[in-house]
Amino acid sequence: MKGGFIIFLIRRIINAIVTIFLLIVLLFILLHIIAPNPLTLAKIYSGNPHPTYAQLLVVEKEYGLNKPLYVQIITYIWNLLHGNLGEDPIYKVPVINLLSKYIPRTLEITIPATILSVIMGLISGAIAASNRGKGLDYFLRGVYLVTWASPTFLIATVFQLAVAYYLKLLPPYGIVNPALTPPPNTTGFPLLNALLAGDWPYFISVLRHMILPVVSLAVANFGIVTRISRASMLVNMNADYAKLSLMKGLSRRKVVYGVVLRNASIPIVTLIALLFGSSMAGSVAVEDIFQYHGMGWFITNSLLNLDYVGIISTTIIVAISVITANLIADIMYGILDPRVRVIG
Repeated sequence: MKGGFIIFLIRRIINAIVTIFLLIVLLFILLHIIAPNPLTLAKIYSGNPHPTYAQLLVVEKEYGLNKPLYVQIITYIWNLLHGNLGEDPIYKVPVINLLSKYIPRTLEITIPATILSVIMGLISGAIAASNRGKGLDYFLRGVYLVTWASPTFLIATVFQLAVAYYLKLLPPYGIVNPALTPPPNTTGFPLLNALLAGDWPYFISVLRHMILPVVSLAVANFGIVTRISRASMLVNMNADYAKLSLMKGLSRRKVVYGVVLRNASIPIVTLIALLFGSSMAGSVAVEDIFQYHGMGWFITNSLLNLDYVGIISTTIIVAISVITANLIADIMYGILDPRVRVIG
Protein backbone atom coordinates (compact mmCIF):
# COMPACT_ATOMS: atom_id res chain seq x y z
CA MET A 1 0.00 0.00 0.00
CA LYS A 2 2.77 2.44 0.97
CA GLY A 3 4.86 1.70 -2.13
CA GLY A 4 1.81 1.93 -4.36
CA PHE A 5 0.84 5.23 -2.80
CA ILE A 6 4.33 6.68 -3.40
CA ILE A 7 4.20 5.55 -7.03
CA PHE A 8 0.78 7.20 -7.31
CA LEU A 9 2.14 10.51 -6.00
CA ILE A 10 5.11 10.39 -8.37
CA ARG A 11 2.83 9.72 -11.32
CA ARG A 12 0.52 12.55 -10.34
CA ILE A 13 3.44 14.98 -10.01
CA ILE A 14 4.81 13.95 -13.43
CA ASN A 15 1.33 14.29 -14.95
CA ALA A 16 1.03 17.75 -13.40
CA ILE A 17 4.36 18.87 -14.86
CA VAL A 18 3.46 17.54 -18.32
CA THR A 19 0.02 19.18 -18.13
CA ILE A 20 1.51 22.56 -17.26
CA PHE A 21 4.09 22.25 -20.05
CA LEU A 22 1.41 21.41 -22.64
CA LEU A 23 -0.73 24.24 -21.29
CA ILE A 24 2.10 26.74 -21.84
CA VAL A 25 2.66 25.49 -25.38
CA LEU A 26 -1.08 25.69 -26.16
CA LEU A 27 -1.36 29.23 -24.78
CA PHE A 28 1.61 30.47 -26.80
CA ILE A 29 0.13 28.91 -29.95
CA LEU A 30 -3.31 30.46 -29.33
CA LEU A 31 -1.79 33.88 -28.65
CA HIS A 32 0.28 33.56 -31.80
CA ILE A 33 -2.92 32.81 -33.75
CA ILE A 34 -4.79 35.75 -32.18
CA ALA A 35 -1.95 38.19 -32.89
CA PRO A 36 0.21 36.63 -35.65
CA ASN A 37 1.98 39.94 -36.29
CA PRO A 38 4.37 40.68 -33.38
CA LEU A 39 4.15 44.39 -34.13
CA THR A 40 0.47 44.25 -33.10
CA LEU A 41 1.49 43.25 -29.59
CA ALA A 42 4.44 45.64 -29.66
CA LYS A 43 2.05 48.53 -30.35
CA ILE A 44 -0.09 47.56 -27.36
CA TYR A 45 2.92 47.10 -25.06
CA SER A 46 4.60 50.36 -26.09
CA GLY A 47 2.08 52.45 -24.16
CA ASN A 48 2.22 54.99 -26.97
CA PRO A 49 -0.96 55.49 -29.03
CA HIS A 50 1.09 56.53 -32.07
CA PRO A 51 4.48 54.78 -31.89
CA THR A 52 6.96 54.96 -34.73
CA TYR A 53 8.12 51.84 -36.51
CA ALA A 54 11.53 52.15 -34.84
CA GLN A 55 9.90 52.29 -31.40
CA LEU A 56 7.85 49.19 -32.21
CA LEU A 57 11.00 47.30 -33.17
CA VAL A 58 12.56 48.22 -29.81
CA VAL A 59 9.50 46.97 -27.89
CA GLU A 60 9.37 43.84 -30.04
CA LYS A 61 12.98 43.05 -29.20
CA GLU A 62 12.53 43.93 -25.50
CA TYR A 63 9.78 41.32 -25.04
CA GLY A 64 11.30 38.75 -27.40
CA LEU A 65 8.40 38.99 -29.86
CA ASN A 66 10.81 38.92 -32.79
CA LYS A 67 12.05 35.44 -31.86
CA PRO A 68 10.58 32.18 -33.23
CA LEU A 69 7.66 30.79 -31.26
CA TYR A 70 9.55 27.76 -29.97
CA VAL A 71 12.34 30.02 -28.67
CA GLN A 72 9.76 32.14 -26.81
CA ILE A 73 8.27 28.99 -25.25
CA ILE A 74 11.66 27.60 -24.17
CA THR A 75 12.71 30.98 -22.76
CA TYR A 76 9.49 31.33 -20.79
CA ILE A 77 9.76 27.81 -19.32
CA TRP A 78 13.41 28.40 -18.40
CA ASN A 79 12.51 31.63 -16.63
CA LEU A 80 9.55 29.92 -14.95
CA LEU A 81 11.82 27.22 -13.51
CA HIS A 82 13.90 30.02 -11.98
CA GLY A 83 10.84 31.64 -10.42
CA ASN A 84 10.73 34.46 -12.95
CA LEU A 85 7.31 35.08 -14.49
CA GLY A 86 8.56 38.10 -16.40
CA GLU A 87 7.55 41.74 -16.43
CA ASP A 88 3.98 42.59 -17.27
CA PRO A 89 4.06 44.64 -20.47
CA ILE A 90 0.89 46.55 -19.61
CA TYR A 91 1.57 47.50 -15.98
CA LYS A 92 5.37 47.66 -16.38
CA VAL A 93 6.03 45.77 -13.13
CA PRO A 94 7.05 42.15 -12.42
CA VAL A 95 3.98 39.97 -12.86
CA ILE A 96 4.76 38.22 -9.56
CA ASN A 97 4.02 41.53 -7.80
CA LEU A 98 0.59 41.67 -9.43
CA LEU A 99 -0.20 38.04 -8.62
CA SER A 100 0.80 38.48 -4.98
CA LYS A 101 -1.79 41.24 -4.82
CA TYR A 102 -4.64 39.62 -6.77
CA ILE A 103 -4.39 35.93 -5.86
CA PRO A 104 -5.11 36.37 -2.11
CA ARG A 105 -8.20 38.42 -2.94
CA THR A 106 -9.52 35.65 -5.19
CA LEU A 107 -8.73 32.93 -2.65
CA GLU A 108 -10.57 34.98 -0.05
CA ILE A 109 -13.81 34.45 -1.97
CA THR A 110 -13.22 31.08 -3.71
CA ILE A 111 -12.29 29.12 -0.56
CA PRO A 112 -15.38 30.25 1.42
CA ALA A 113 -17.51 29.74 -1.71
CA THR A 114 -16.27 26.14 -2.04
CA ILE A 115 -16.95 25.41 1.63
CA LEU A 116 -20.39 27.03 1.45
CA SER A 117 -21.34 25.11 -1.70
CA VAL A 118 -20.40 21.80 0.00
CA ILE A 119 -22.44 22.66 3.11
CA MET A 120 -25.44 23.79 1.04
CA GLY A 121 -25.22 20.72 -1.19
CA LEU A 122 -24.95 18.23 1.69
CA ILE A 123 -27.85 19.74 3.61
CA SER A 124 -30.14 20.09 0.58
CA GLY A 125 -29.19 16.61 -0.64
CA ALA A 126 -29.94 15.08 2.75
CA ILE A 127 -33.29 16.88 2.99
CA ALA A 128 -34.23 15.84 -0.56
CA ALA A 129 -33.28 12.21 0.08
CA SER A 130 -35.17 12.00 3.36
CA ASN A 131 -38.25 13.42 1.61
CA ARG A 132 -37.94 11.37 -1.56
CA GLY A 133 -40.96 11.65 -3.83
CA LYS A 134 -42.50 14.49 -1.81
CA GLY A 135 -43.01 18.12 -2.72
CA LEU A 136 -39.87 19.29 -0.89
CA ASP A 137 -37.76 16.80 -2.82
CA TYR A 138 -39.08 18.06 -6.17
CA PHE A 139 -38.63 21.68 -5.08
CA LEU A 140 -34.98 21.21 -4.07
CA ARG A 141 -34.22 19.26 -7.22
CA GLY A 142 -35.77 22.03 -9.28
CA VAL A 143 -33.74 24.71 -7.50
CA TYR A 144 -30.41 22.99 -7.95
CA LEU A 145 -31.14 22.14 -11.59
CA VAL A 146 -31.94 25.78 -12.35
CA THR A 147 -28.84 27.11 -10.59
CA TRP A 148 -26.65 24.38 -12.06
CA ALA A 149 -27.83 25.15 -15.58
CA SER A 150 -27.52 28.93 -15.16
CA PRO A 151 -24.25 30.65 -16.10
CA THR A 152 -22.31 32.15 -13.21
CA PHE A 153 -22.52 35.68 -14.54
CA LEU A 154 -26.33 35.47 -14.63
CA ILE A 155 -26.54 34.30 -11.01
CA ALA A 156 -24.14 37.05 -9.94
CA THR A 157 -26.11 39.69 -11.84
CA VAL A 158 -29.41 38.57 -10.28
CA PHE A 159 -27.94 38.76 -6.77
CA GLN A 160 -26.41 42.16 -7.51
CA LEU A 161 -29.67 43.59 -8.81
CA ALA A 162 -31.90 42.03 -6.13
CA VAL A 163 -29.78 42.35 -2.99
CA ALA A 164 -27.57 45.35 -3.70
CA TYR A 165 -29.62 47.63 -5.93
CA TYR A 166 -33.22 46.74 -5.10
CA LEU A 167 -33.06 45.77 -1.39
CA LYS A 168 -29.89 47.83 -0.77
CA LEU A 169 -28.69 45.35 1.83
CA LEU A 170 -25.11 44.96 0.63
CA PRO A 171 -22.61 46.95 -1.46
CA PRO A 172 -23.01 46.38 -5.21
CA TYR A 173 -19.32 46.33 -6.13
CA GLY A 174 -15.76 46.78 -4.89
CA ILE A 175 -13.63 45.14 -2.20
CA VAL A 176 -14.01 47.70 0.56
CA ASN A 177 -15.35 51.18 1.22
CA PRO A 178 -12.72 53.43 -0.47
CA ALA A 179 -13.14 56.01 2.29
CA LEU A 180 -11.53 53.64 4.81
CA THR A 181 -7.77 53.53 5.37
CA PRO A 182 -6.41 50.01 4.81
CA PRO A 183 -4.51 48.32 7.64
CA PRO A 184 -0.90 47.09 7.15
CA ASN A 185 -0.72 44.46 4.42
CA THR A 186 0.83 41.68 6.52
CA THR A 187 -0.79 38.66 4.79
CA GLY A 188 -2.05 39.87 1.42
CA PHE A 189 -5.62 38.97 2.43
CA PRO A 190 -7.67 42.15 3.09
CA LEU A 191 -10.04 40.44 5.55
CA LEU A 192 -7.23 38.77 7.48
CA ASN A 193 -5.18 41.98 7.52
CA ALA A 194 -8.07 43.84 9.13
CA LEU A 195 -8.63 41.04 11.64
CA LEU A 196 -4.99 40.93 12.72
CA ALA A 197 -4.86 44.71 12.99
CA GLY A 198 -8.12 44.84 14.96
CA ASP A 199 -9.52 47.31 12.43
CA TRP A 200 -13.19 46.34 12.81
CA PRO A 201 -14.74 48.99 10.51
CA TYR A 202 -12.43 47.85 7.69
CA PHE A 203 -13.07 44.18 8.56
CA ILE A 204 -16.85 44.60 8.43
CA SER A 205 -16.65 46.55 5.18
CA VAL A 206 -14.53 43.86 3.48
CA LEU A 207 -16.85 41.16 4.83
CA ARG A 208 -19.94 42.92 3.48
CA HIS A 209 -18.32 43.31 0.05
CA MET A 210 -17.37 39.60 0.03
CA ILE A 211 -20.84 38.21 0.70
CA LEU A 212 -22.39 38.61 -2.75
CA PRO A 213 -19.40 37.22 -4.73
CA VAL A 214 -19.10 34.26 -2.31
CA VAL A 215 -22.81 33.46 -2.36
CA SER A 216 -22.95 33.80 -6.17
CA LEU A 217 -20.14 31.28 -6.62
CA ALA A 218 -21.61 28.92 -4.01
CA VAL A 219 -25.09 28.96 -5.53
CA ALA A 220 -23.63 28.33 -8.99
CA ASN A 221 -21.77 25.23 -7.76
CA PHE A 222 -23.85 23.62 -5.02
CA GLY A 223 -26.11 21.76 -7.48
CA ILE A 224 -23.63 19.00 -8.27
CA VAL A 225 -23.08 18.39 -4.54
CA THR A 226 -26.84 18.19 -3.99
CA ARG A 227 -27.28 15.72 -6.81
CA ILE A 228 -24.50 13.38 -5.70
CA SER A 229 -25.22 13.64 -1.98
CA ARG A 230 -28.91 12.87 -2.61
CA ALA A 231 -28.05 9.81 -4.68
CA SER A 232 -25.47 8.64 -2.14
CA MET A 233 -27.92 9.19 0.71
CA LEU A 234 -30.58 7.08 -1.00
CA VAL A 235 -28.10 4.23 -1.49
CA ASN A 236 -26.88 4.37 2.12
CA MET A 237 -30.41 4.63 3.55
CA ASN A 238 -31.16 1.22 2.04
CA ALA A 239 -27.90 -0.28 3.32
CA ASP A 240 -27.94 -2.95 6.04
CA TYR A 241 -26.22 -0.76 8.64
CA ALA A 242 -28.94 1.91 8.29
CA LYS A 243 -31.72 -0.68 8.63
CA LEU A 244 -29.95 -2.18 11.66
CA SER A 245 -29.70 1.24 13.29
CA LEU A 246 -33.43 1.71 12.86
CA MET A 247 -34.11 -1.74 14.33
CA LYS A 248 -32.02 -0.82 17.38
CA GLY A 249 -34.43 1.97 18.15
CA LEU A 250 -32.64 5.01 16.73
CA SER A 251 -34.97 7.61 15.31
CA ARG A 252 -35.07 8.04 11.55
CA ARG A 253 -33.78 11.59 11.96
CA LYS A 254 -30.68 10.41 13.86
CA VAL A 255 -30.01 7.64 11.37
CA VAL A 256 -30.37 9.94 8.35
CA TYR A 257 -28.46 12.97 9.63
CA GLY A 258 -26.08 11.21 11.99
CA VAL A 259 -25.02 7.90 10.46
CA VAL A 260 -26.08 7.94 6.82
CA LEU A 261 -25.04 11.52 6.05
CA ARG A 262 -21.51 10.89 7.34
CA ASN A 263 -21.00 7.88 5.07
CA ALA A 264 -22.77 9.51 2.13
CA SER A 265 -20.46 12.53 2.32
CA ILE A 266 -17.37 10.48 1.40
CA PRO A 267 -17.91 10.79 -2.40
CA ILE A 268 -18.23 14.56 -1.98
CA VAL A 269 -14.53 14.74 -1.06
CA THR A 270 -13.59 13.95 -4.65
CA LEU A 271 -15.82 16.82 -5.77
CA ILE A 272 -14.10 19.47 -3.66
CA ALA A 273 -11.28 19.80 -6.19
CA LEU A 274 -13.79 20.24 -9.02
CA LEU A 275 -15.75 22.78 -6.97
CA PHE A 276 -12.60 24.73 -6.18
CA GLY A 277 -11.60 24.73 -9.84
CA SER A 278 -15.10 25.78 -10.83
CA SER A 279 -15.00 28.61 -8.29
CA MET A 280 -11.64 29.77 -9.65
CA ALA A 281 -13.03 29.77 -13.19
CA GLY A 282 -16.29 31.39 -12.10
CA SER A 283 -14.40 34.14 -10.31
CA VAL A 284 -13.55 35.63 -13.71
CA ALA A 285 -17.20 36.54 -14.33
CA VAL A 286 -18.07 37.26 -10.70
CA GLU A 287 -15.13 39.59 -10.08
CA ASP A 288 -15.84 41.47 -13.28
CA ILE A 289 -19.51 41.97 -12.36
CA PHE A 290 -18.80 43.04 -8.78
CA GLN A 291 -15.62 44.93 -9.74
CA TYR A 292 -13.83 42.79 -7.18
CA HIS A 293 -10.22 43.33 -8.18
CA GLY A 294 -8.82 39.84 -7.79
CA MET A 295 -7.19 37.37 -10.16
CA GLY A 296 -10.41 36.89 -12.15
CA TRP A 297 -10.59 40.62 -12.80
CA PHE A 298 -6.89 40.60 -13.74
CA ILE A 299 -7.46 37.72 -16.19
CA THR A 300 -10.30 39.63 -17.85
CA ASN A 301 -8.15 42.72 -18.33
CA SER A 302 -5.22 40.62 -19.55
CA LEU A 303 -7.43 39.06 -22.22
CA LEU A 304 -8.81 42.42 -23.32
CA ASN A 305 -5.29 43.89 -23.56
CA LEU A 306 -3.65 40.79 -25.12
CA ASP A 307 -1.32 40.74 -22.10
CA TYR A 308 0.22 37.35 -22.85
CA VAL A 309 2.44 37.43 -19.75
CA GLY A 310 -0.57 37.99 -17.50
CA ILE A 311 -2.70 35.40 -19.34
CA ILE A 312 -0.08 32.66 -19.15
CA SER A 313 0.90 33.38 -15.54
CA THR A 314 -2.66 33.39 -14.20
CA THR A 315 -3.58 30.29 -16.21
CA ILE A 316 -0.59 28.44 -14.76
CA ILE A 317 -1.58 29.49 -11.24
CA VAL A 318 -5.14 28.24 -11.77
CA ALA A 319 -3.84 24.97 -13.24
CA ILE A 320 -1.50 24.39 -10.30
CA SER A 321 -4.32 25.16 -7.84
CA VAL A 322 -6.71 22.70 -9.49
CA ILE A 323 -4.05 19.97 -9.79
CA THR A 324 -3.09 20.40 -6.13
CA ALA A 325 -6.72 20.30 -5.06
CA ASN A 326 -7.25 17.08 -7.04
CA LEU A 327 -4.22 15.49 -5.39
CA ILE A 328 -5.48 16.45 -1.92
CA ALA A 329 -8.92 15.07 -2.79
CA ASP A 330 -7.43 11.73 -3.83
CA ILE A 331 -5.42 11.52 -0.60
CA MET A 332 -8.44 12.40 1.53
CA TYR A 333 -10.59 9.86 -0.28
CA GLY A 334 -8.05 7.15 0.54
CA ILE A 335 -8.01 8.22 4.20
CA LEU A 336 -11.80 8.36 4.59
CA ASP A 337 -12.45 5.07 2.81
CA PRO A 338 -9.92 2.35 3.81
CA ARG A 339 -11.26 0.10 1.08
CA VAL A 340 -9.70 2.36 -1.53
CA ARG A 341 -6.27 1.22 -2.66
CA VAL A 342 -4.55 4.05 -4.48
CA ILE A 343 -1.95 2.36 -6.66
CA GLY A 344 -1.84 4.49 -9.77
